[in-house]
Amino acid sequence: MANLVIDIGNSRSKFAVFDNRKLVEIFTDLNLDQMESLISKFDIQKSILSSVSKTAEIFEGVLKNKTQYIRFSTGIKSAINIKYKTPQTLGLDRFAGVIAANAIYPEKNCLVIDAGTCITYDAVDESGNYTGGSISPGLNMRLKAMHDQTGRLPLVELNENFIGEEGTDTASAILSGVINGTWGEVLAFINNYNSRYANLQILLCGGDANFFDTRLKSSIFAHTYKTEPHLVLIGLNEVIHRYND
Repeated sequence: MANLVIDIGNSRSKFAVFDNRKLVEIFTDLNLDQMESLISKFDIQKSILSSVSKTAEIFEGVLKNKTQYIRFSTGIKSAINIKYKTPQTLGLDRFAGVIAANAIYPEKNCLVIDAGTCITYDAVDESGNYTGGSISPGLNMRLKAMHDQTGRLPLVELNENFIGEEGTDTASAILSGVINGTWGEVLAFINNYNSRYANLQILLCGGDANFFDTRLKSSIFAHTYKTEPHLVLIGLNEVIHRYND
């Protein structure tokens, strides 16, 4: 028996199989027939789906028919006390991230940094209280915005190996501004949360997590952070357990 966790994002969908709380395997962008085969192969008993897209309806009929199904929302039962003023507008990935952080580090203050299309910063305290967070543009969004919103700046691809405090031509100047500016932002948020929460644990996830991981490893925060690329999936699986307790 196993759990199936589905996270349908804007650009891709992830299907994760968990044995209890152990992540077994991840699949991407499955169609309906492939998902049905997955349910049979792993003897899926429980499932959860997170999506803001109407494409979720394609899968829901099968999930309801073949598994104990949960549709993830901010109104779901969890260990998190949401104090966000508009929980209905809270991103489901952000919510799943703080659920996972609280499950991995119970009774500890946590900061989740999700470095994807946007960079989000969300803290959950040792008592499970979530009051809100911050959203800023991701690395590639910043590069694209400078090209789109100006007349002459070129569209520069992200170079994760760029090192330097200043650029020596226009392309490297753009990279310097985006990379050093974003890194400065990340450090400022970490310092801010460190001043507010004792013994803060930082969790890093998202598509650009590895980019920031290399920088955090050489920082003063190295002993207080963990990169967990599947944090959202872990959070969704935790809801299955919480829902059935």
